[in-house]
Amino acid sequence: MTNPLLEHFERPPFSRICPEHVEPAIAQLLADARATIDKQLASASPYTWRTLIEPIENAEDCLNKAWSPVSHMNSVVNSDTLRDAYNACLGKLSEYATEVGQNKALQQAYQAIQSSTDFANLDIAQQKIIGNALRDFHLSGVDLPANQQARYKDISQQLSKLASQFEENLLDATNAWHKQITHIDDLAGLPESALTQARQAAEADGKDGWLINLQFPSYLAIMTYADNRDLRREHYEAFCTRASDQGPHAGRWDNSDIMERLLALRHEKAQLLGFDNYAEYSLATKMARSTGDVVTFLEDLADKSWHQARQDWVELKQYAAREHGLHDLQAWDIGYYSEKLRQHAYQLSQEEVKAYFPAPKVIQGLFAIVARLYGLQISEIQDVDTWHPDVRFYQILDQHGELRGHFYLDLYARAKKRGGAWMDDCICRRRTADGHLQTPVAYLTCNFTPPTATDPALLTHDEVETLFHEFGHGLHHMLTQIDHLGVSGINGVEWDAVELPSQFMENWCWDKEALRLISGHYQTGEPLPDTLYDKMLAARNFQAGMMMVRQLEFSLFDFKIHQHYDPDKGGRIYPTLYQVREQVAVVKVPDFNRFAHSFSHIFAGGYAAGYYSYKWAEVLSADAFSLFEENGIFDRASGASFLNNILEQGGSQDAMTLFKNFRGREPSIDALLRHNGIAI
Repeated sequence: MTNPLLEHFERPPFSRICPEHVEPAIAQLLADARATIDKQLASASPYTWRTLIEPIENAEDCLNKAWSPVSHMNSVVNSDTLRDAYNACLGKLSEYATEVGQNKALQQAYQAIQSSTDFANLDIAQQKIIGNALRDFHLSGVDLPANQQARYKDISQQLSKLASQFEENLLDATNAWHKQITHIDDLAGLPESALTQARQAAEADGKDGWLINLQFPSYLAIMTYADNRDLRREHYEAFCTRASDQGPHAGRWDNSDIMERLLALRHEKAQLLGFDNYAEYSLATKMARSTGDVVTFLEDLADKSWHQARQDWVELKQYAAREHGLHDLQAWDIGYYSEKLRQHAYQLSQEEVKAYFPAPKVIQGLFAIVARLYGLQISEIQDVDTWHPDVRFYQILDQHGELRGHFYLDLYARAKKRGGAWMDDCICRRRTADGHLQTPVAYLTCNFTPPTATDPALLTHDEVETLFHEFGHGLHHMLTQIDHLGVSGINGVEWDAVELPSQFMENWCWDKEALRLISGHYQTGEPLPDTLYDKMLAARNFQAGMMMVRQLEFSLFDFKIHQHYDPDKGGRIYPTLYQVREQVAVVKVPDFNRFAHSFSHIFAGGYAAGYYSYKWAEVLSADAFSLFEENGIFDRASGASFLNNILEQGGSQDAMTLFKNFRGREPSIDALLRHNGIAI
C-alpha cells in the first residue's frame, strides 16, 4: 500500500490521507528518527552542527510534516476512525519526545558542541537552538535517576492522552446538543441572517423549521438577540455545562476526573524536576521571571480595571431595570441587554455593522493592509488539494517577488470541527544541507457563520478582529527569515510573547484609513459611513472594564490552580475559581456554570499556567502599536522595523531583546490602559 504520509510533498495530499495510513507512517518515521540519532551519536566525533544536529533536524522535520495534517484533520474533519488513529499515535510520539529529552549521550553531544571552539562560528539562531536544547534536556528529566525518568515518561504519555480526551469530550458534547424550533415566534428578535442559518441547519438535518446548536455562531445569535428569555437560559445552560456533571447531558462526557488527573500529573512532573509547582515549571520557557511577578502583574491590572468594570455592570443593571423592567439580571441576559444598551447609548447595532463586513471584502482588505505595511503581495492559488470545499489556499510574495509562504484559510463553522480560532504550522521554514529552502505553510482556522445561498458570510467586528489576530500569528510563522527549524517562525518563541504579532494586527481593525480597505456594504459596496464609524469608535470601550476583568479572572484562575495545587486536597478547581471571582469579577454566574470543563486552552492546549500570556502580550502589542500612532498607521519605516525585528526573527533571540530592538526600550503598560479607556 502506498502511504501518502511517507511521500515527500510540498503540501499535504489531504484527499489521499486515510486513517489507516496514520499509524504505519508515524511508526516508520519514529523508527527513522531513532536510527538517525543512534547513527550520528555513534559516528560523529567531534560533534558538529553539520554532523549531529542537522541530520536529526531532517528526520524530525519529516515526522512533523507527516503528523501535522493528521493532527489538523482530527480538529477540522473529525471522525471516529481518524480519532482512533490519532489517539493511537499520541503515546508513541510522547514516548519518543521523552526518550530524546532523556538521552544523556545526546545531551553531552550538544554540550560538547557548545563548549567547542567552533561554537563561536555558528550563527545566533544556531547558538539559541543549542541553548534551548540544553535547557529542554533538563526539563525532560535527563538529570533524574532511572526510576524517576521512567515515571516522568509515564506522566508525559498520560498527559498527552488526557488532553486529547478532554478535547474529544468537549467536541462530542458540543455536537450532541441541538434544539428544533417549529414556531418562528420562539426566535423573535433574531436577525434574518441568523434565521437563515438556523433554517439551513434544519434542512441539512432533514427537519422542519429551524435548528439551533452549540456551534458558536448559533449560540452567539441566541444570547445576543433572542427575545425569548427561557430559550436564552436553556441555550446558556447547555453551552456552559458542556462536558461536565451538570446540564442536559450531565455526566455523559464529563471532564471532571480528567481535569483532576491533569493537575495532579502536572504537579508531580514539576516536582520531579525540582520545581515547587507547575506554574513555576511553566515559566522556565517564558519571559516572566517568577510566579510572583505574574500574579502581581495580573492583580495590579485587576486593581486598575475593577472600578470601571463595576461601573459597567451597574450601568447595565440600571438600564435593564429602567428601560425593560428587568430587576433580576442573570448571566443569560447579559449579551442580550448589552446589545440593547449599546444600541440605546450609541445607536449602534451589530447587525448594521455586519452588513459592511462581508468576508470576501474583509479578506481582500486584510491583504491590502499587509501590502502597505510590509510590501507583501497575497494571491489565491486554485485547484489545491484541501480537506473541505470551503478551504482556500494562498501564496505570499515579498516586495522583491520572492515566495515567503503559503496558507490555508478555513473560515466557517461546521459539525465535526473543533470550535474557536487558531493558527497552526503545516510546514516550517528551514534550509537543508544542499541549500534547498523549505517554504513555510500555515493553517488559519476560524468558526464564523457560513454564507447563505444568496448572501456572503457577514462578519461581526469582533470576528474581523479574530481573523486579523490569527493572520498575525500566520505572518509570524510565514515571514520568518530564520533557516533553522528550532527557532524559525513561532518555534522557540517564549509562550508569553507568542501573542504579540497576533494582537498587534488587531489594531488595524479600528483605524479609519484601514477600515476603508476592509469594509464595503455587501449589497451596495459602499464603504463604512463616517457616522457608523464614529459610533463604533465611541462604543469601542463599551464594557471594556467588564471584559478586562473577565480575562483576568481566566488568567488568575489558570495560574493559581497550577501554583497552589495540593496533592492532599486535589485540584480545588471550582473553589479556586470562586475565590478568584470574589477577588476580580463583577458578574455573578449561576451555580450550575461549569466554565472550567470547556476551558480547553489550559486543559487541552498549550496555555496551562500561561493563559496570562494574552494579557502580557496585549501590553507588548499596545506598546508596539503606539509607535504607529506616533509615526502614522501605514508608516513603512515602522512597518519595516516590526517586520525585521519581530516577524522575521522567530525565536532566534529572547523576546525582550527583540522588543527592545524594535521599540528602543522595555514595554510599558500605559498604552494598554489608554486603549481600553482605563485611567492611568
